[in-house]
Amino acid sequence: MSKRPITVAYGDGIGPEIMEATLKILEAGGAQIEPEVIVIGEKKYAEGFSSGIEDSSWESLNRTKVFLKAPITTPQGGGFKSLNVTIRKTLDLYANVRPCMSYHPIITTKNPVMDCVIIRENEEDTYAGIEYQQTQEVAQCLKLITKPGSEKIIRFAFEYAKTYNRKKVSCFSKDNIMKMTDGLFHKIFDEVAKEYPDIQTDHYIIDIGSARLADTPERFDVIVTENLYGDIISDIAAQVTGSVGLGGSANIGQDFAMFEAVHGSAPDIAGKNIANPSGLLLGAIQMLVYIGQSEAANRIHNAWLKTLEDGILTVDLYKEGIHKKKVNTTEFAQAVIDNLGQKPSILKPVHYSSGNNKKIEGKYTMTQKAKKVLVGVDVFLDWDEADRNPNVLGKLLEPIATQNIKFHKISNRGTKVYPHGNPATFCTDHWRCRFVTDKFQIPTTYDEIIELTQKIHSLNLEIIKTENLYTFDGKLGFSVLQGE
Repeated sequence: MSKRPITVAYGDGIGPEIMEATLKILEAGGAQIEPEVIVIGEKKYAEGFSSGIEDSSWESLNRTKVFLKAPITTPQGGGFKSLNVTIRKTLDLYANVRPCMSYHPIITTKNPVMDCVIIRENEEDTYAGIEYQQTQEVAQCLKLITKPGSEKIIRFAFEYAKTYNRKKVSCFSKDNIMKMTDGLFHKIFDEVAKEYPDIQTDHYIIDIGSARLADTPERFDVIVTENLYGDIISDIAAQVTGSVGLGGSANIGQDFAMFEAVHGSAPDIAGKNIANPSGLLLGAIQMLVYIGQSEAANRIHNAWLKTLEDGILTVDLYKEGIHKKKVNTTEFAQAVIDNLGQKPSILKPVHYSSGNNKKIEGKYTMTQKAKKVLVGVDVFLDWDEADRNPNVLGKLLEPIATQNIKFHKISNRGTKVYPHGNPATFCTDHWRCRFVTDKFQIPTTYDEIIELTQKIHSLNLEIIKTENLYTFDGKLGFSVLQGE
């Protein structure tokens, strides 16, 4: 077999140590790979590359299309963007796949029966990174949930379940509160589920779903969710297994894939040769399955399980009187190598088949055009006068109107404060002022909205943004005010 080129980054903090250990195990285990090493992260930030990566590294990624990446450190503050997020979005790695399994009785856990996979949307949600400081007191982060993005990840989850003989797919969302964004995600889940009648499905609100994942993880098989929720619950699930250090992660797209550990760069223990390479190794095993080298994946994964079973563990997992030997990073890697060709007898051996490298695709359907009608505008103001009394602001805005648009209501932090607001409601300096046509039925024009904003501006009120209000096939394309 000719060697498969892959791009490798040794990363920051403990990255170089665990990558060296992982590559040593892969080579000994018969992985036919040819690493192309690139430098990303802290060194590149320090050299003035604000994204943490230079063009030549992108050239390698575009050539190999497979990336094995150790943890990196994003500098705090200064407007630096997460390189992890940049890579995922640039290469369209829309699906994050995190298997979470308990290794009872070897690794201490309160949940000995756990074997689930969390599939997380990887490109949108609040991780789109669209944020604004709008007033002295209020910052905004936009949550973007799209129909194509949702359908791709949900369909990927069902296809993954089929490929790996999983029996159930659970959806986590918060659509009882975010009825339009999370509501869209849940709606698409229900629609796609109908195409997979042999797979069980259920839905959980994210808060109770997270609680049950932590308490009774055996009830879950495959979980599909949005970006932020998935980031949080995948760490919860990894910790429930006994250690976040055991979490490996795959990021899959149409043409590219990236494999990594769940954990971060842990600079506090860098250079001490005590880090656990297991998370990165398990990510690398997913990579071997992806590139069609399932025999090597089986050999290495089973050797790793046998090493755990032998009680040979790094300091993060070792317990005196329970396990046999506490080892450093290098010694752990050698122990796995020494166990190549063996299988565990207590833990369940793994077996990846050649069919597991089938390309899993998250296809989506084109959206039919709806009849879109402009019926009003939300005008956001920075207003800090009159002791922030909404009645004063309301009286200023009441007379403002155009031929079709009239003043409707004011909210602050989403809650209605005028007219007939509750004086107990706390108000910041950020006001949403809604102007609409009669019963949202009469179309208006953008020219009318400009006319309206000019009238507001003439009162020396500071407009910080506007949001057009539309109906789609007669349905409201915006939320009502809390308390309305």
